[in-house]
Amino acid sequence: MPKNITIQKLLGVLLRRLPFILMAGVLMAAIFFVYTSLAIKPVYSTSAMIYIQNFGKQQKTSDDPEATVPATTVPNATDSSKQGANTGKNESLQSNNEVAQKIFNSDLSGSAALASSCVILFQNDPIVTQQYKGCKVNMSTSEFYVTISVSGTDPEKCKTVANNVVKACSDVFYQRFPYGNVGEIRPATKTGKPISPNKVQNSIVGGAIGIVLACIVAILLELIDTTIKRDDDLTSMYKIPVFAEIPDFEGLGR
Repeated sequence: MPKNITIQKLLGVLLRRLPFILMAGVLMAAIFFVYTSLAIKPVYSTSAMIYIQNFGKQQKTSDDPEATVPATTVPNATDSSKQGANTGKNESLQSNNEVAQKIFNSDLSGSAALASSCVILFQNDPIVTQQYKGCKVNMSTSEFYVTISVSGTDPEKCKTVANNVVKACSDVFYQRFPYGNVGEIRPATKTGKPISPNKVQNSIVGGAIGIVLACIVAILLELIDTTIKRDDDLTSMYKIPVFAEIPDFEGLGR
């Protein structure tokens, strides 16, 4: 005959088997900790930051191996006649920032829009993507700042990849856009502490799983146990009172 199971009885079962439940939780937490430490490779992360502007002049320093120096020629009459016209043309091409000697809100919003477009360009340009070298690279924007995050199993490789991606992004920008500026704000550095896996968190999850499984096992064992242990079991099963009880003399050692 099936037992009459109530919440109170289930709580009583769990309390009686509390040592078993706690032991199962500790054992499962230890298993998860060992598995996390030995079987899962640690992942490291680093990041670099650049800025992108849609105003200003592109400048190439002499230290840049790709920089070109115009050849020096002797001016002739034709060049002299064109000098005045070129000067006026160059002055007309000056940005509003250079004329007013300040930065306008429109330039900042334009730089932010350009930065968002450049992220899409960088993520799809083969010059940039070939620098990933098997690492996971993510780019995000905040205003006209671009953060380049790199994660992988080798911290030194992540640092190298991040800095190489910054340089590749700069090269691609100057190839695609005739105006504007891109510059580095913060280079990537090597990090010594991995971002994953989280051993403590995994151990807590393992302990919780062990406790839940132990509770389920304890309840199942109680449900399949058909033995009568107390006189209350007879009363609840047959709905009749118990008038007498015969003690187990062998169990009492008599």
